[in-house]
Amino acid sequence: MSKRLVPSMTALQCFEAAARHLSFTRAAEELHLTQSAVSKQVAQLEDMLRHHLFLRIRRRLQLTPAGSLYLAEVNKILTQVDMSSRYVLTYGEQTEILKVATQPSFGVRWLIPHLKGFGKRHSNIHLDIRNEMEPFALLQGSADVVFFYGQGTWPGATCVELFREEVVPVCAPELLAGRELGSAAELAELVLLQSTSRPEAWHEWFLEQDLQSVSAYHGPRFDTFYMALSAAQTGCGVALVPRYLAAKELAEGSLVMPWNHAMRSAGAHYLAYAEHAAEVPKVRALVEWIHEQLQA
Repeated sequence: MSKRLVPSMTALQCFEAAARHLSFTRAAEELHLTQSAVSKQVAQLEDMLRHHLFLRIRRRLQLTPAGSLYLAEVNKILTQVDMSSRYVLTYGEQTEILKVATQPSFGVRWLIPHLKGFGKRHSNIHLDIRNEMEPFALLQGSADVVFFYGQGTWPGATCVELFREEVVPVCAPELLAGRELGSAAELAELVLLQSTSRPEAWHEWFLEQDLQSVSAYHGPRFDTFYMALSAAQTGCGVALVPRYLAAKELAEGSLVMPWNHAMRSAGAHYLAYAEHAAEVPKVRALVEWIHEQLQA
C-alpha cells in the first residue's frame, strides 16, 4: 500500500494562518510559535506536496495557484475538525448520537414537530439532524436514519412508509383580488411557482383535469417547497405543494386554495435505515417513536 500524504495538523494550521495573514510573523504570533517554526512547517509541507505554496516577494508572501487551491481544501478540513471537536464536547460518556438526514421542508414542517418528547424519553440519545436534498446519506454512512420522498425501493435498506401525500395549489388571498376562478384553466393566467424537485407537478395537475397549459413549466423556480410557500405568502404567485406543508397557513387564512383540486402524489414519505442496523437500540428507538406518532 502506498504511503498516504497526510501532513501534520501543526503544518496545516501554520499554512492556513500564514495564508490568511500573508505573513509568517503574524501567523507565528497567532499560533504562539516562532517565526522560524512556522516557516519550517510550511517548507516541509511544500516538500511533501512538491509544489510551492507561497511566493516570497520583497519580504511579502503571496499565494501561488497551488497554494490557493490547497488553502480552500485545508479550510474545509480545519473547519470540520473544529466542528467535530466541539461536537464531542457537548456529549457525555453515556450519550449516543443518532444522525438523521431529512429533506428541508419535510424536516421543518413534519419531522421536528413529531419529535417533541423524544429527548425526554430517550435522554441518552442526542439527535443530529441535517438537511439532505437527496437520500444518499445512508449509503455514504453519514446518517443512521433517513427520511425521504420517493418509491421506497432502496437496496440494502429497510424503508418504512410513513404516509402518502396530495398536492394542492395555494396562494395569498390578495393575489385573487376577491374574485373566484371559474375554472382550473384560469389558474394558468397567474404566475405558477415551480419546484426544482418536481418539475412536472403543474403539468400533471392540469393534465388530471384534462387541461394543457403552456404555463405549466413557466415561472420562478425554488429548491424547496418551504421557499415556494414563502413566495406564495408574499403574493409572488401560486405554489403547488403537499397539503400537509401548507396546513397551518390554510387554517390561519394566510394562504388559500384558488382552485379546489388535490392531486395524489406518485410517491410517499419514508423512513429508512440500513438493514444491518435494525436492532441497533438508538435506531430502533426512533423508528418506534415515529410509529407511535403516526398512530396517535
